[in-house]
Amino acid sequence: MATTADLFEEPFDADEYIERLAWRTPGGGSKGGAEAFDPRRLLEEFVLHIDELKMLDDRIQKRVEKLEQQCQREAKEFAKKVQDLQKSNQVAFQHFQELDEHISYVATKVCHLGDQLEGVNTPRQRAVEAQKLMKYFNEFLDGELKSDVFTNPEKIKEAADIIQKLHLIAQELPFDRFAEVKSKIASKYHNLECQLIQEFTSAQKKGEMSRMREVAAVLLHFKGYSHCVDVYIKQCQEGAFLRDDIFEDAAILCQRVNKQVGEIFSSPETVMARFIQNIFEIKLQTRIKECLEDSKRSEAEQYLKNLYDLYSRTTNLSSKLTEFNLGTDKQTFLSKLIKSIFITYLESYIEIETCYLKNRCGSVLHRYYESKNHQKRPVGTGGIQDLKERIRQRTNLPLGPSIDTHGETFLSQEVVVNLLQETRQAFERCQRLSDPSDLPKNAFQIFSILVEYLCVEHIDYALEIGLSAIPSADSRNVNLYFFDVVQQANTIFHLFDKQFNDHLMPLISSSPKLAECLQKKKEIIEQMEVKLDTGIDRTLNCMIGQMKQILAAEQKKTDFKPEDENNVLIQYTSACVKVCGYIRKQVEKIKNSMDGKNVDTVLTEFGVRFHRLIYEHLQQYSYSSMGGMLAICDVAEYRKCAKEFKIQLVLQLFDTLHALCNLLVVAPDNLKQVCSGEQLTNLDKNILHAFVQLRADYRSSRLGRHFS
Repeated sequence: MATTADLFEEPFDADEYIERLAWRTPGGGSKGGAEAFDPRRLLEEFVLHIDELKMLDDRIQKRVEKLEQQCQREAKEFAKKVQDLQKSNQVAFQHFQELDEHISYVATKVCHLGDQLEGVNTPRQRAVEAQKLMKYFNEFLDGELKSDVFTNPEKIKEAADIIQKLHLIAQELPFDRFAEVKSKIASKYHNLECQLIQEFTSAQKKGEMSRMREVAAVLLHFKGYSHCVDVYIKQCQEGAFLRDDIFEDAAILCQRVNKQVGEIFSSPETVMARFIQNIFEIKLQTRIKECLEDSKRSEAEQYLKNLYDLYSRTTNLSSKLTEFNLGTDKQTFLSKLIKSIFITYLESYIEIETCYLKNRCGSVLHRYYESKNHQKRPVGTGGIQDLKERIRQRTNLPLGPSIDTHGETFLSQEVVVNLLQETRQAFERCQRLSDPSDLPKNAFQIFSILVEYLCVEHIDYALEIGLSAIPSADSRNVNLYFFDVVQQANTIFHLFDKQFNDHLMPLISSSPKLAECLQKKKEIIEQMEVKLDTGIDRTLNCMIGQMKQILAAEQKKTDFKPEDENNVLIQYTSACVKVCGYIRKQVEKIKNSMDGKNVDTVLTEFGVRFHRLIYEHLQQYSYSSMGGMLAICDVAEYRKCAKEFKIQLVLQLFDTLHALCNLLVVAPDNLKQVCSGEQLTNLDKNILHAFVQLRADYRSSRLGRHFS
């Protein structure tokens, strides 16, 4: 096998190389091959191959040394070339510096020469220009304009430049000597100015933008430039306001004009500002004044709606116009335009708003009470009236006749919605039309009107009527409807509170008026809560009074001490049935009338009074053995009613009362054991003794000994 460098190309594997060498050697394969394994031949082949490898290594080593020597020679040559190039570069850099210095020197000389030439040429140009102006001035002195610039209509631009300069010069001349020539120059100045304006007007009608731009540039130095702008503004508006919506027409027109002024005038922002000012002060102001003055004479409601609508649409138009270039402070510019239109109306806005709101709210309430055929009566306050009210609350004495309202609560959600709707619209107008510094104060005035008519004149009045309609506790067959008043008052006040948070708070949240509004709201809530609490307390007293009457009419002494104890078939007394039926109705009414924790609070109070009534009622009778069983059955039925309260305290009270009733039937020997039970162990012994004394057999000495 020939040994070459190709055999050692990457990737090289020595084991694979030896295997390949052995396989190719005759007799060097495995014993299972075609020829028998001959180790001698394999050894000889390996020795021979090693010699070849040594020879190959020598050749390669010589080649490497030759290449290294060649590389060193080339490196020296390359280094020498680099040194020569560096020297050449240094020489070129020196030449470049010399050239740069020479160019700077020449440039300095050229600039100096240019300054000298300009110094000579500028006076020369001025002299030439002055000579031309003197020539034209002489023509005015002679009274005959012969120059082509004045006689040729196509050279109006050059003529305008000359006459403008002559006009300035004429201003400095003494009047007594040059009065005639000054008059001629002024006349020519005026005629040329009018001619230019006519040219501009004609070009605008034809839509020749380039000619308009050219003439406007000439007129820029004339006094009539302002008149040119006025003519442009006037012609732009011709035929632009044909629809009823002047604001939409104005927005479209401004969009179109804004695209033109940049192509025509050298200061488009100034022209655009004057254009918008003209639209606001003439078109919009005239239309707004007509609309507001007409509605102001007719009715306040329409006037306020128109004012709000027109002001809103004007501010919306102003917002659209802020996208145009109107100068440095366009926001202030537009705000001043709006203020100049609406200033007289905004100054008197809040007086008209509050006056209208009061009249509107009063009208809504008047129509409501008139529909009920009800004449509002003055609610007594102070002095004897307050004394009577306090006595009635504490004693339930009938101090004067109660009002019979026939179940009418005198509260109307329709009325409330109307009042809230009116004030909501007033808040919206207030936010839009009030000056930011006056906004909290104005919003507070509207809120005060809402409190007066909704909370005082409607809700508070209904509470007063409701309180006056609550009968005394000993009245018979009365209609207790105060809980209906409570339910409707709560619903109405939730609506009031929502409007307070949604519409008033954003207007006063960052002002001192916030604390004042919150205090006013707190006071009116507390005032209503006192009356609601008073009415609920008196209504509960009436309920207990009704239950007393049922018990007094239905409960008989023989119920608990029957003559024939062996023939008692009823499970509970008729008095118990009627009382429980009455209670269930009242509990349902309380749950429907209250919300939140108020339900539990009122039911707790009602349950405690209900328990006290039954407790005191049971102590009025003497109980036989069978009568005691009936009492236990009655109390068990009362306890079922108590469960419907879903108040743990009330249920515990009736559980204890039920345990006490067991003392009426338990065997004398078991009294002590029952009294020490879980339900009765914590009760006062006097209470236990009082119940034991109700037993018919208490007077027997044996029972007394067992209890003691």
